Amino acid sequence: MPTISIGFPRREANDGGIRGAAVLRLGFRPLYLLASLFAALAIPLWAIHYVGWLNASPLGPLWHAHEMLFGFTLAIVAGFLFTAVRNWTGRPTPTGAMLASICVLWILGRLFAFTSFAWTSTILNAAFPLTVAIGIGVPLIRAGNRRNYLFIVLLLVISASELVVSMAQRAVIALPPRLGFQIALDIILLIMTVMAGRVIPMFTNNGVLGANARRSPPLEKLVLAITIAVLFAGIAGLSATLFAALATIAAVSHGARLLMWKPWRTFRVPLVWVLHAAYAWIPIHFAMRALASFGLVPAPQSTHALTIGAIGGLTLAMMTHTARGHTGTPLVADRFDVASYVLVLAAAFVRVCGPLLVPSFYVLTVMAAALLWSLAYAIYAVRYWPLLTRPRPDGKGG
Repeated sequence: MPTISIGFPRREANDGGIRGAAVLRLGFRPLYLLASLFAALAIPLWAIHYVGWLNASPLGPLWHAHEMLFGFTLAIVAGFLFTAVRNWTGRPTPTGAMLASICVLWILGRLFAFTSFAWTSTILNAAFPLTVAIGIGVPLIRAGNRRNYLFIVLLLVISASELVVSMAQRAVIALPPRLGFQIALDIILLIMTVMAGRVIPMFTNNGVLGANARRSPPLEKLVLAITIAVLFAGIAGLSATLFAALATIAAVSHGARLLMWKPWRTFRVPLVWVLHAAYAWIPIHFAMRALASFGLVPAPQSTHALTIGAIGGLTLAMMTHTARGHTGTPLVADRFDVASYVLVLAAAFVRVCGPLLVPSFYVLTVMAAALLWSLAYAIYAVRYWPLLTRPRPDGKGG
């Protein structure tokens, strides 16, 4: 049976003669490992505080939202971009001591969130996306890769969003902290929209014989435009009717995009179907966001459709692809991978649909979703620790 390639077409970059710890040879290695460990530990910590079993003042709703967005999600985005930009440009991104310094910056941001040094925490967390922007900006600009300059801008906006959240919390500016969170979350959504349009049809056609996943240029433009429109509509505070109309268009366009990728032909290839299943939460998110604007569903359900379903599912999928593809490991999901996919998607279903179906068991559904999420990322951390911390068996860089 012929081997089917699911990964990116690769441009080999000079690794600069990297020596020393294998975990620092490419950005995905330490950042995926840190993010998965943090996801596995932080959510249970927050959950036991949520039900009153742990009295720790920093672990409130704002900590939960902040750490999952500016901590966990941004670490994975950084690891992915450091790896992808190296392939796109054929030029090195941070490795070795520089990469270690960036990881230390991220770790300090997590630790200072538990202290009274609020502004130090803000500076650390705002600095992290700035350093990532520089780390990808230098190779992109030197290579003249203008197509991907957008990612530099988006990282700068995320950094500014961290400042908005912090200043709003301390009444330095007359804005709700939620606005900063929503801007950063919509930027992450835009990043996923761009990258999904590039990789999901490619992975589908490479991994599933005869899948015939297609892209429609007019639809791609509409998807990007409407996603950006919803972002600005949220900032501008449009009326519920106008916002719901934009969110509904976004839900339909993202749904149509997914259908063009033929998800029903992917069921036998877990590395591919997980991408489709996770992406499906994006049109669900927009549909629920439209309903939430009229108070028909609670706003947290819309948010968790995006954060647990889309972000949780797509990050696990891409972490699996990247780790396998760049460590010389076959691009075939094993039973541990499949278990983690099922668990994180189940966590999304329980957290989003559970409170709607059985509202009297709200706390129980939150706890169940937290457990499922934690198990999914714990499996990834344990399963991929050896791959992420040892050199490639073929002796290549990366």
